[in-house]
Amino acid sequence: MKKIFVTRKLLKENEDKLKELFDVTLNANDKIYKPEEIIEQSKGFDGILSSVTDPINADTISKLSDSIKIIANGAVGFGNIDIKAAREKNITVTNTPDVLTDATADIQILLLLGASRKAYEGRLAAEKQDWKWSWDFLLGKQMSNKRLGILGMGRIGRAVAKRAKAFGMEIHYHNRSKLSSELEDGAIYHNTLKGLFEQSEFLSVNCPATPETTKIINKETLGYLKKNTVIGNAARGDVVDDDAMVEAIKNGTVFAYGLDVYNGEPKIHPEYLKLKNIFLLPHLGSATKRTRWDMAYRATRNLEQFFSGNKPQDQVN
Repeated sequence: MKKIFVTRKLLKENEDKLKELFDVTLNANDKIYKPEEIIEQSKGFDGILSSVTDPINADTISKLSDSIKIIANGAVGFGNIDIKAAREKNITVTNTPDVLTDATADIQILLLLGASRKAYEGRLAAEKQDWKWSWDFLLGKQMSNKRLGILGMGRIGRAVAKRAKAFGMEIHYHNRSKLSSELEDGAIYHNTLKGLFEQSEFLSVNCPATPETTKIINKETLGYLKKNTVIGNAARGDVVDDDAMVEAIKNGTVFAYGLDVYNGEPKIHPEYLKLKNIFLLPHLGSATKRTRWDMAYRATRNLEQFFSGNKPQDQVN
């Protein structure tokens, strides 16, 4: 049987399935391994089932055992893995697209709503038990019939658009390329970031983390926004320049910011914690039992396909 090193603790059903198919080493304590530990622990193994929390950069890949032939990443993203280095070492990399689209789109709507309707400030006020209703008490910004800009109109972006239409929102988007009219489903395409940001009253960040998108939301691009824009980020923390975002919140360009992802997770930029018009979640985008089961199942299927001599369905390199 092929030997598989699993970097994080999975749901029991997923671990049981892996044990049926492979000789697996599991992570019973759900320890987050350092790169050098991944290198050491996976020696002599045939494959790795990794998580988005595992930093598998070029240096780590160069030091992996030559026996490693596949890294099955249990996530839709694979920015934690140096794809080029893996290809050069003849290591196949797979991900798990599709399965977390709906769960993450739900969270993105929650971020936009939670931020725009002052959910954090409301929780603080409720806990004090001395609040009173008044005409101007914690006035938020209504999503209904506003313009929603979507940065990254992939599967998740389109699922967010579908949900936002229930609020009567007009959908605008920027993507690497214009979608077919069927996939656009009435959304308005902008071929520049500036064009999208200038039209957005609400902004949904759904682009993948790549070298090109790192800090794509920065002081210059935030300057394209109108005053009092609401932003939600359920993509990746490194697409945002945190210092620039804090400045934009303080100067009123950004009315409120909802985020589920962070630079250097689980750490959070300390200035965010000083602001009240922030709605924070601890990376819950895929956090439903069904979705997490599906993610691990799909990663397992990719391993099974690879070691059966077939190209994995979700190969990314």
